[in-house]
This record gives sequence, C-alpha cells and structure tokens, in this order.
Amino acid sequence: MERVIIGVDPHKLSATIEVVDDHERRLGHGRFTTDKAGYTAMLRYAKAWPARTWAVEGANGVGRPLAQRLLEAGEDVVDVPAKLAARVRLFDTGHNRKTDAHDAHSIAMVAVRTQGLRVLRPDGELEALRMLVDRREALSRRRVQTVDRLQALLAELLPGQAKKDLTTGQAKRMLASVRPRDIAGRTRRRIAAEELAELVAVESKMEKANAELKAIVLARGSHLMDLRGVGPVVAARVLADVGDVARFADRNRFASWTGTAPLDASSGEHSRHRLSRAGGTGGLTT
Repeated sequence: MERVIIGVDPHKLSATIEVVDDHERRLGHGRFTTDKAGYTAMLRYAKAWPARTWAVEGANGVGRPLAQRLLEAGEDVVDVPAKLAARVRLFDTGHNRKTDAHDAHSIAMVAVRTQGLRVLRPDGELEALRMLVDRREALSRRRVQTVDRLQALLAELLPGQAKKDLTTGQAKRMLASVRPRDIAGRTRRRIAAEELAELVAVESKMEKANAELKAIVLARGSHLMDLRGVGPVVAARVLADVGDVARFADRNRFASWTGTAPLDASSGEHSRHRLSRAGGTGGLTT
C-alpha cells in the first residue's frame, strides 16, 4: 500500500490540507474547521488513505494543538519547519505570496523531499508541563496588574507613602492605618481591600504552581535548576519550549533556534559580537 503525505497548514479556526504521494502527485485537498465537527470530517476524509503521515507546519508552535490531537488519535505526525515550507513555496511558485492552499502544498512537498524531519511522539507529561507553565506565567502577569491597581489606590489613600516594591504585608499595614470618613474614601479603601485579597489569592496560587512545576522538572531528570539563577518556572519553560532536544542536529543549531548564537557586528576598526534576535522562540530570549 502506497504511503501518502498530508500537508497541513494550521490556523486557530481552520486547517487546509493537501494529500500527495511519493511522486508529488496531488491526490486530494480540503479545508476544515478546527472545531469538533470539522476535525472529525478531516479525519474521515483522510481515511481514504490508510497509510498516511501528517506533516504539520510549526508543530511546536501554532500547529501544536492540531498536532497533539492527531497524536492522541494515533496518527503519524512529522513537524515541518516554517522556513523550509517558505523556501519550497518560493522555488515552486516563483514568488513568496502566501495562501492557505499554497502553504499546504509547500508543507507536503517538504515532507516528501526532506529526510530526517522530526517525528512527533505523544508526551502527555510534557504537554501538561507546558500548560502549567503557561498558567504560572499568566498568574505572574495577573499579580503585576493587581499590584499596580493596589499601589494606585494606596497612593490616593496615603499620599507620599507609596511603596515601589509592594508586598502583601506592607499593603495590609498601610490599609489598616487609614479610615476614611467620606464616601469616596470609603469606596477607595474597600476596593483596595478587594485588590489586596486578590493579591493574596494570586500569590498563593503562584506558590502552589511553583511547587508543582519543580516536582515535574525533577521527575523528568532535568538538572536545569542546578544552574545559577534558574528556578522551576524558567526550567519548566525551557523544557516545554524545547521538547525533544534531539530534534536539533547539534548545539549550534540549538543556539541559533534560541537566539543565543552570537553574530559579528563590526563598527569601524572594532569588531564585537551581539546576540541574534532571530531565534525560534521568544520565551527563551527574553
């Protein structure tokens, strides 16, 4: 039975596919929504080719949700880097104008022509780690927003006594020291108390998240936290974003992907180095 490649151009609300054989002949194509009905219809359509491999662009990025669903369904999935698909699109069409149909075709061509594409494996623990670290980072942003609102309220309740790095203990003492009598002041203090309660709750959730992330990182046998300045959140983010480090041919490729590979930057007779901003992930370069 001849094996086929299904090139997938994934988006949040839709996925465009093209089915090709080893001789690059197009056997089928389609566009499907990514909701339950559309996903089911796409799998039903693909069953016409029992020996199939799904080639998903950006399976560690925008294509991750669809790639994970396919893996959970027992499908064979490979990851197609976006740069390879763009290169093939340029060579095949003579221009680099993007359409979903062109993208799906280019992705399928990459999978047919390229040896050694990363074969995805289901890893529920890594996916859980990714969700947990995303949640922890969302909590961190929520804490910053809550502190900003609380500081603004305290600055109005206690002029000249604002704290730059406000802690919950400081906020409690400051709030306890003021008892406004006018309706605006009482309302401001009540809202500040609600913001303080929100801050306490968020920090409690962050502590629990840190403990859970630390346990998972250690359970995976990682020694990232042995590095100075690397805690459970950073270690979890590295593991979640990198996934299988074996997908990088060598350390130079890995450094290029993370944006930590130095580039020459000359100025007159002086030569220096700077970090690349063209890394594959923003999470590891910030």
